[in-house]
Amino acid sequence: MKLKEYIQTKRIIADGAFGTYYISLYGDGSRAENGAGLSNLPELANIKAPERVIGIHTEYIEAGAQFVRTNTFASNTKSLSADMEKVKENIRAAVMCAKMAAGKVDREIYLAGDIGPIPVEGMLHSDRLTQEYIAIGETLLSQGIDILLFETFPELETILPAVTYLKENHDCTILVHFSVNQFGYSNTGLSAKRLIAEANACPYIDGTGLNCGVGPGHMEKLIRKIAPDDTTFLSVFPNSGYPKYLNNRLTFTDNAEYFTEKMKEIAALDVGIFGGCCGTTPEYIRRIAAGISADHPVRKTETEAEKITVSEHPAYGFMERRVKEPAHKLIAVELVPPLNANDEKLLDAAHILKNAEVDVVTFPDSPSGRTRADSVLMAEKIRLETGLCVMPHICCRDKNAIAIRSTILGASLNHITNFLLLTGDPVPILFRQTTKSVFNFDSVGMMKIVQEMNSDTFTGHPVTYGGAINHNRMNTKAETERIRRKMAAGATFFMTQPIFSAEQADVIRKMKKETGATILVGLMPLVSRKNAVFMKNEMTGIEIPDTVIERYREDMSREEGEACGVQIAREFMAMTDDFADGYYFSFPFNRVHMLKKILK
Repeated sequence: MKLKEYIQTKRIIADGAFGTYYISLYGDGSRAENGAGLSNLPELANIKAPERVIGIHTEYIEAGAQFVRTNTFASNTKSLSADMEKVKENIRAAVMCAKMAAGKVDREIYLAGDIGPIPVEGMLHSDRLTQEYIAIGETLLSQGIDILLFETFPELETILPAVTYLKENHDCTILVHFSVNQFGYSNTGLSAKRLIAEANACPYIDGTGLNCGVGPGHMEKLIRKIAPDDTTFLSVFPNSGYPKYLNNRLTFTDNAEYFTEKMKEIAALDVGIFGGCCGTTPEYIRRIAAGISADHPVRKTETEAEKITVSEHPAYGFMERRVKEPAHKLIAVELVPPLNANDEKLLDAAHILKNAEVDVVTFPDSPSGRTRADSVLMAEKIRLETGLCVMPHICCRDKNAIAIRSTILGASLNHITNFLLLTGDPVPILFRQTTKSVFNFDSVGMMKIVQEMNSDTFTGHPVTYGGAINHNRMNTKAETERIRRKMAAGATFFMTQPIFSAEQADVIRKMKKETGATILVGLMPLVSRKNAVFMKNEMTGIEIPDTVIERYREDMSREEGEACGVQIAREFMAMTDDFADGYYFSFPFNRVHMLKKILK
């Protein structure tokens, strides 16, 4: 009987942790314990010590497990430090071990091909990763495994392309488990409710759940807040508890009795598969198999569970005038925070803008990877001193999910509710030995975090955020798709890189037509030939044709250079008036007094 059919009428008891139990039996590889003294990576035993793998699977099955994961959680090129052919060999050996253990009993055992996150530095998404997940999945399926379990993931997007491909091309059951902390958030900042809701909404995923990250007590509280879709089922695989270091080794307290009691409480909820993660052993599984009825669980009734809809609250912020007056062109002006502690020139510029027709003033977040005054703190100072509507840029180059949530919360408490969310420029090569980028995710991932905060933290008072458009990318189709992804993640407006040609304007016009996005066209009124040449050659993402540079003479006075910049800006405003929802001005050297002449 297929797993999806069986789960409709019966619960299933799964196995417990393989890795931590393996280390408790055979050591961490630091010394020759019990013989081989293998590396502490249990997956290597699939080939080097298969009898150990078969023995652990057998123990769990004899304890009552009917759902068994292959010893392949870390069977990938990074963890094994091997090429894909060696990884496939390891996977085939793992499946053989699991089948041999399952063949020892006269009852149906569901074998699931275990797939864990491939450890990579930086952002979690790439075509290479997708291809490796597909190769791992297809290798498992080729060995007769028809259940694939992606577990301990912080988000769905990382594996969604692989999941989609595998489901469309193979007759298999796909389960996805996420890992969150005791507060219910993954390390990409997404809540358990949202993760489960997104997985439930995916037609390629048959069941979902949570594993690792938390002990059974916190797991029970989290499950109470989650309602499974009628077409899927939940799985729970909590850790035995929280680890501690003893004699430089990671250990878990033996609390099988407490674990079992908490799993019984979870059994009162709508959960289909019960198992264990780090710290659990066959004894834990024996206890829950004896203490939890196999009868189908009763649907939630008097719990805290509530379904969530992944949608956006109406949030306008600085765009409110545009909503009320559709013909109004939004005006945003960028003020670059200082490199030092002297903000006199920036304050002077801000006070000039106070008397101009400006909808919002924006503050970059250390552009070009060079340290500048904090964008949020700078925005707050300008807001207090001038009353202007402000919008700091926030990039994920330097911040993980914890820091980003903290920044957004702090800004909101100080009445800053508009943000431009960016991936961020990389740290210059010269400083990379001492200054490390974070880049746990890109701007789309960061938008999902803020979208989540709008759903559960800023209910009724959501923040407004937008993204950037780089129309100068070679692959404009990919950039257009990123616009759509950002809109799906809650972005309500977009600001482009400065335009300097009719061709660039046409690219943005096409993006506007294909996506319907609210777009503020970037304008940078250059002030001299030297300024124009510098921007052309030194600034990534900005393309300035020679025809623009030639309009600036070497012997121009300051006034003449500014007048030329004003004229060119006015020309591009006229050129884009048919589609632009507004304009995003970036004035060299914060020469914002030019704005009045441009808008005149």
